[in-house]
Amino acid sequence: MFFENQSNNQQGDYQNFLEIVGSLSNLYSDSKTPYLYYRIAEKLFCRAFKADDLSRGDVSIDAKKGLIGIGLKTFLANNNKTFQKIAEFNNDRELYIGLSNKKLIEKVANLRNARIQFAKKTYQTQSSIYHCVLREESKFKIFESNMDKIAINNIQHIKINAKKNVIKFDDDINDYSFSLSKSTLSKRFDSTNPSLILDEFDINILKDPLLTLQECFTQEKIFLTDTKIKQTVYLPLYSKNMEVFEKSGLNQWNAKGRVRHANEIYIPVPIVIHNNFPNFFPSRDMPFSLKLPNGKIMKSKMCQDSSKALMSYSNKELGQWLLRDVLELPEGELLTYAKLQFLGIDSVRIDKINDLEFEINFAKVGSYETFKETYL
Repeated sequence: MFFENQSNNQQGDYQNFLEIVGSLSNLYSDSKTPYLYYRIAEKLFCRAFKADDLSRGDVSIDAKKGLIGIGLKTFLANNNKTFQKIAEFNNDRELYIGLSNKKLIEKVANLRNARIQFAKKTYQTQSSIYHCVLREESKFKIFESNMDKIAINNIQHIKINAKKNVIKFDDDINDYSFSLSKSTLSKRFDSTNPSLILDEFDINILKDPLLTLQECFTQEKIFLTDTKIKQTVYLPLYSKNMEVFEKSGLNQWNAKGRVRHANEIYIPVPIVIHNNFPNFFPSRDMPFSLKLPNGKIMKSKMCQDSSKALMSYSNKELGQWLLRDVLELPEGELLTYAKLQFLGIDSVRIDKINDLEFEINFAKVGSYETFKETYL
């Protein structure tokens, strides 16, 4: 697991941060059970344990430290064995709708397993866990469990609740529940065994948190004056008509003409990106650094007419990383949109740090189209 292997100082900082945020619960609720918004929980965790924050990455893990990927969750303890959402498959309904219950569950399990594997390859982790903050009356508890792939060959006890439109099943390791109406997969988090609770502490909820905050603001104020990310755009991993063309883009290696290396690819940059963000990317052939999700820096450049292609400076490095290391595509096999959709991604997010430093992360299906409709 993760929590018990961190330093006492970091564990103490984490508890302190949670106590502070939990004490403000009356800002949101009159309940005696402290409130913890999941985005805040993610930020606190990464701050306390100096972990990489992956929550914007649209993958199955929210943080990474060393070789461990961590899914972060917070929820009411209730009976200590509740189902909590772990994945969503809204964009994949066409892949499983109309199948028998068993085939449907097997398809969902394959999708889930592929995305755990995708996160592992993208961020180069060796194992993945869930780190959970359980909320009880006046208390937080820390609980962790493995992020297991679903053992497809062991799927059993498939039961459908027609009234709730839910299919429940297990794989002899974990209990799962799939909502047909919401296209969400949930897992039972069982913390009934007291030995599984790694830490617990009381939360003193402030009666009037606004007054306390007001007092803080009468003291010296430290406001955010600058941000790391200057600007963000999304790029599609496909071309027109939601298709990965066979001889361009991520299949550029298959183009006719000169002999090309099997890893020679580029990420398409639609002209509307340049029209709306003319100063986002450097000029054509100007080298810049592109930080990959695994932390490595790839020397890159804009290429081709109208700078329509984002490539690595070595025309083999981008394909090695994206096609081989992450997507695990064999040399000579065409990348298809169906493959991207199966993994739950079809776009990349490019964050501009400065004129010559950028970061790239994968984005879920539909991200570029949403970005285009919103900003372009």
